[in-house]
Amino acid sequence: MKPIFTLLIFTALLASGGLRAEVPGPAAPPAEIDTAGDQDEAVVAGLPNVELTPRLLYQFLLAEIAGQRGQLSDSSELYLDMAKRTRDPRLARRATEIAAHGRRMEIAQQGAQLWLDIEPASLQAHLTYINVLVAQGRHEELKTATAALLALAPQQIGPNLLRLNRLFARGEDRKAVRDLIEAVTVPYLQLPEAHYVRAVAAFDVRDLPGARDAIRQALKLKPDWEAAVMLLAQMSEKSEAFAALEEFIAANPQARDVRLTYARALVGDKRYADGRRQFGILLEQSGDPARSGDVLFAVAVLSLQLNDKADAEIHLRKLAEIGHAEADKAHFYLGQIAADSNRGDEALQWFGKVGRGEQYLPARLQAANVLVKQGKPEEARQHLAASEVANPRERAQLLIGEVQILREAGKLSDAYAVMEAGLAGQPDQPELLYETAMVAEKLGRYAEVERWLRRLIELKPDHAHAHNALGYSFADRNVNLAEALALVERALQLAPNDPLILDSKGWALFRMGDKQAALDVLGTAFRMRADPEIAAHLGEVLWSLGRQDEARQTWEKARAEHPDNEVLTETIKRLAP
Repeated sequence: MKPIFTLLIFTALLASGGLRAEVPGPAAPPAEIDTAGDQDEAVVAGLPNVELTPRLLYQFLLAEIAGQRGQLSDSSELYLDMAKRTRDPRLARRATEIAAHGRRMEIAQQGAQLWLDIEPASLQAHLTYINVLVAQGRHEELKTATAALLALAPQQIGPNLLRLNRLFARGEDRKAVRDLIEAVTVPYLQLPEAHYVRAVAAFDVRDLPGARDAIRQALKLKPDWEAAVMLLAQMSEKSEAFAALEEFIAANPQARDVRLTYARALVGDKRYADGRRQFGILLEQSGDPARSGDVLFAVAVLSLQLNDKADAEIHLRKLAEIGHAEADKAHFYLGQIAADSNRGDEALQWFGKVGRGEQYLPARLQAANVLVKQGKPEEARQHLAASEVANPRERAQLLIGEVQILREAGKLSDAYAVMEAGLAGQPDQPELLYETAMVAEKLGRYAEVERWLRRLIELKPDHAHAHNALGYSFADRNVNLAEALALVERALQLAPNDPLILDSKGWALFRMGDKQAALDVLGTAFRMRADPEIAAHLGEVLWSLGRQDEARQTWEKARAEHPDNEVLTETIKRLAP
């Protein structure tokens, strides 16, 4: 017999491109098991010494060509036949991979079993065999296969046990998977990892009491195990979860992951002050803000949430200094803080540092507002005009910002001209349609109001505010009252319990003469939101019912907080001069 390089010529042909198989193998195993002395890298040592006969070469070529043509069943059978005759593990592996990809699981199992017989110490062979068994749901055979896999590396039993849940993640019968994990972990119950994987398997079948018992047993064996207490918290009711995390942190104050989980849970529970305190401890423990940017950002945002702007500014400045990924948000928030503190020039500097991204447009709009407050409306408009835009929607937002500047300056005609010009370029842009209608309402151009809002409703039938705006416009002018009420009712279907829409409904009912119903609706709206226009309408209904004292009290309370509101001022002047 003439030896021919133990079939390495096949591998050389494939690697050189002389033969190229385009057949992908099966997905990678869902877990990797650590094992000492894995022999997969020893490709040459121990391979069979096989003569390359014409028949064998022909069969190899047929297998590759079949694979290239998508004939995966034929290809895998040819490879399996070659593997059986040569006992070359590479051929067994290829037969398994092609069969698995072609969903020929019976061939895949034969190939994987043969591969494992040839290379019983191969990690990849064990993993592949188990994957094939999982895909077939062969749970009894999986018990033996998993036990053999764990036995590969006795010194790594703990870490390898933790990978069992991922290894069986594809199993559709979760109860059978749990039974399997219970069985294969019996020899290892002295290890906390065995109880951990049992807890996960129980959790997967929604056996929460069993899952909690198992993870508590893991914690008895390993009391300082962060992953275990976090899993216990995940499985527990809120009060029990908080108690478990608090107790663990008290005993293990340096447990960073648990403290981070606890801090996030506090924020999720809207306990912002407590959350900030925990994030602050994490920041102190890290010692280096540059390595704890996410925690630094969390502390800053929570300080803003708690209206502690001084503390927020300190942390945001540090965040900006270290060049964190959230630096643009830091610049934006610093600009807001400076603007709120009447440090206009500083605010403009911070807003100017915001680059293209999520915060860019808000920063440009905020900077324009600062310029308006500084008495520079034209400069504010130029600032917006010079802003970069990535799409028509961004352009529309800048136009709306410019219109707001003109409205505040009392230049309603100019504002309407800007809106009309914007609509000329984007005739069906929803935000432009809505804002144009609002400016037209202020100018008393009611035909245009109706035109733009009806077009918006046609384009976006679920636009609650378009329905509400048109309904309110009709009710306020005491026209088309039946349609006004219908429009407002539709708005409420789209946005239930919106106090401003309830105000429109109450006002429409009042115009239709149903004062008591109007009073009930407006009273509900005002309790939900003490808006000055709702107060104006509620007071007018009370006045019409002869309850003038209550009307005055409602108006005066609203006027104390909103002395410049036009609707409220006009209502008081008209009814109680």
